[in-house]
This record gives sequence, structure tokens and C-alpha cells, in this order.
Amino acid sequence: MTKAISYSSVFAEEIKGYVDEKRSVGYKFEKGASILERFDLFLVNHNLTEKILSKELVLLWTAKNQNESDSTRSGRISSIRGFARYLVRIGYEAYIVPAKILKISRYSYTPYIFSKEELKRIFLAADNYPVSELTPNRQLVLSLIFRLLYGTGLRISEAVNLKKADIDLHKGIIYIREAKFGKERMVPLSEKLSIRCTNYLNAIQQSGYSGEYFFPSPYGGHYSSDTMYKQFRDLIWKADISHSGKGPRVHDLRHTFAVHCLKKWVLKGEDLTNLLPYLSAYLGHNDLRGTQHYLKLTADLYPAIVANVENHFSYLIPEVIFHETD
Repeated sequence: MTKAISYSSVFAEEIKGYVDEKRSVGYKFEKGASILERFDLFLVNHNLTEKILSKELVLLWTAKNQNESDSTRSGRISSIRGFARYLVRIGYEAYIVPAKILKISRYSYTPYIFSKEELKRIFLAADNYPVSELTPNRQLVLSLIFRLLYGTGLRISEAVNLKKADIDLHKGIIYIREAKFGKERMVPLSEKLSIRCTNYLNAIQQSGYSGEYFFPSPYGGHYSSDTMYKQFRDLIWKADISHSGKGPRVHDLRHTFAVHCLKKWVLKGEDLTNLLPYLSAYLGHNDLRGTQHYLKLTADLYPAIVANVENHFSYLIPEVIFHETD
């Protein structure tokens, strides 16, 4: 449920109008609305009475706070830049922060790509996870959800939010709704994964569950992403895969899916020019950059195919090496 936020500054009506506009075109805009709520209070505290968003005021708001990370500051800058553009569009005077005032790498994290043997050990650990009376369906959930992440490339947030109505087991399709970047998409299931989903659904229904979520929490609603991450850390420990403070993470199953997919295509000599847009749409990327970084990562991890990649698809690979994090 979207949090109700009220604004009280001289720009209260305009901030609400901007938030409503963003949501009307499909964005949840919860984080942006929360940032603008803080900006509204900032305007009140600075006694702004005239509807002019000056450069001095904007720069004061966007100045880096003590102990603030660059990514957090970038979020504040992005939100106020969008709002300023909205103000200009509806006829007000507003300073728009230059787009490159703070450049944040979206690809600073180096993904962990699981081997097929490591994946096998993770899935085996999930299949043999202890049954608990307090969480009777936990073993069934763990046995399927991580296979689903690797087999489809879903984000963990997308998986835990799935409802039974979102999965058409007759057609073998998952409908992803209200995803990141406001994108909705359809994700096909392999035949084996579709059968696993069918068997899983039958099992939890036989246990007495009749709720709407596909991965139900024993405490009501659905499992959280944080809970699944903790369970995943336990599984990789059982699978004898070392964990540092930075990973492997649940999200690395998504990275692994993409890299293994690209590796298969390259080795088969497929035309990546045609296939990359399909993979980008399948993963729910906002543009092709994230998918291109997977291609670079694939070449880095599998030197045997580097020549193939460079000979045929070098124009697709970014010159700067970054790694996908979303």
C-alpha cells in the first residue's frame, strides 16, 4: 500500500501534482515521494514564500550531507531535478541541476557467477532443508524459489511478490507486475520449471494454504526479500560456498542466468544483435546497457569465447568495464 504523504510548503500543490503525474504513468514513486516530502520540509524551514526554485536554494538542498553516500545524494539530486523540470514545464521559474553534477556507477559491484556444480549443490541443500513445524512450507518454498530465480532471471523482489494469479501454468508464463522502472512483462517458463511450479502449488494447497501469494509466509502475506537472503546465505554455507561481506548474493542467481544464457548463444554462433534486445526485455532492463555489461562479463569469465565475441560483437561491448547490479 502506498504511504500517504502530505506537503505544506509554498510548493505543496506542485509537489503533489508531480507525484500524482509520476504515478499516473505507472511509477510507484514511493522513494521519490519520500525524498520530496523531506524537500518540502526543507522549504518550510527556509521560509520560502515565493514560488521560485532558485539555484542557491537547489544547491543548498543538494549539497552532500555528513556521512551521506554518493548514491543517496544522487537520489536526492535526481528527485529535485525531475521536480524542477516539472515546474518549468507548468510555467514556474526553477533551477535544473545539470545531469552530470554527480556521476554514479550503476555497475560497481562485481557479480559472482555460480558454476553448474555450485548451482547443483545449492539446489540439493534447498531440497534437503530441515522441515519446521513453525514454517511448514519453508522447505517447499526454498526448493523452488532459487531454481526459479536462476531459471528465469527474476529479481528476488519480483519472485516473493508473485501471486498465484500471476502464474499461468497452462501456458507456462509468469506475469511480472509493478516491477522495477515501472515495467510489466511476461516471462516464459521452461517445461521442467513449469512442472516444478505445478507440483509445488499442489503441495502447498494440500497443506491447507488458500491465500493469494505464490510463496506464502507462515505469518501472513509473503516472504520478504531479506528473509530469502538470509535463507540463501544458509544454503550456500551448506553447499560449501564461501561468503564474504559482499556476496555471493541472491541477486547473483540473476547475473548467472544472464551470463549462462549469453555464453550459450555465443558458443552457438547466434546473432547477438538480434538477441540482446530480447534478453533485455526478458530481464526487465530499462535499456540495453545492463545487458551489454553482461556480455562483457561473459567474455571476461570465459576467455575461450573472447575471440568470438570480439570478432563479431565488439561494438556491443562497453569500453569501460562495469558490472550489472540491478
